[in-house]
Amino acid sequence: MLIACVQTDVVFADIEANLKRVIELIQQAGDANADLVVMPECMLSGYAYDSREAGLAQAIALDDDVFDQISAAAATYDLHVTLGFLEKNQDKLYNSAAMIGPQGVVGHYRKIHLPHLGIDRFVDRGDIPYRTLSTGTANVGLAICYDSSFPEPMRVLALAGADVIALGTNWPNGASHTATVVPPARSMENHLFFVAANRVGEENGFGFCGCSSICGPDGAILAKSDDDSETILYAEVDVANARNKRIERTKDAHVIDRFKDRCPQFYGGILDPPS
Repeated sequence: MLIACVQTDVVFADIEANLKRVIELIQQAGDANADLVVMPECMLSGYAYDSREAGLAQAIALDDDVFDQISAAAATYDLHVTLGFLEKNQDKLYNSAAMIGPQGVVGHYRKIHLPHLGIDRFVDRGDIPYRTLSTGTANVGLAICYDSSFPEPMRVLALAGADVIALGTNWPNGASHTATVVPPARSMENHLFFVAANRVGEENGFGFCGCSSICGPDGAILAKSDDDSETILYAEVDVANARNKRIERTKDAHVIDRFKDRCPQFYGGILDPPS
C-alpha cells in the first residue's frame, strides 16, 4: 500500500477553509494512488485556542456533514484518510482524530495525554481505549501528538494488531528533536509503520516545526521532511513486514522477536501510579 503523510498549514478557526484544503490534499494524494492519507492534529480547526469557549465554537459532532464530504472525496480515490478535529459531544469537548473511508467514518479516537498547551489546556481527557481500525488492507491505530511521547499506548496499539500507527500532531517550534527521535523509536520498538504528520505555519504566536516522517518496522526513515514547508511525503509499504515480528539477522545465531521475547510478568510496576 502507498502511504501519504501530509504536512500542511491550517487556517485558524475556519472549518470551511480547512475542509476545502483537506479535499484538495485528498485529490493530490489520490492522484498519486495513495491508499492511506495521514493529516495533522486539529486539521479542521486549528490548535492555539485561549479558551474552552473559543474551541467549542469550532467543534463539530461526529455526524457532521463535514465527514460526509471527506468520505465522498475518499470514495472517489478509494482511499482512507485520518485527520484531527475538535469534537463536540453534548457538553464535552475533545481533541479527536477520525479515520474516514469511502463508506464514511470508520472510527475515531479522543486524545488521552494532554500537555499544557493550546486547546489541550481546555479539552476533556479522551475516554476511548486504544484500538485499531481496518482499511481492508491494513490495521491502523490512531494517536495524537503528545500520546507518542509515552511508549505504553503505542505498545497497546501494536499488541492490538496495528500495522500502522497514524499520528496527527502539532509539534511546535522547539520540538524538532521530538519529531526526529520519537517516530523511529516507536516504529522500531513495536516493529510497525509509524506515520507522523505535523503541521506548519503560525497560529496565535505559535510556530510549528514540520519535520513529518514515515518510518518502517526497523526504525528506518522511509520519508522525511527536514523543514517547515508544505509537502506530502510518500512511502510504499508492505504490511506483512509489520506483522512478522521475528527478525533473523544471522540464521540460527542472531534472532529476535519483538513480541515473543517480551516478559510482561515483570512489568507490573508500570501500572503503579506515580509517587
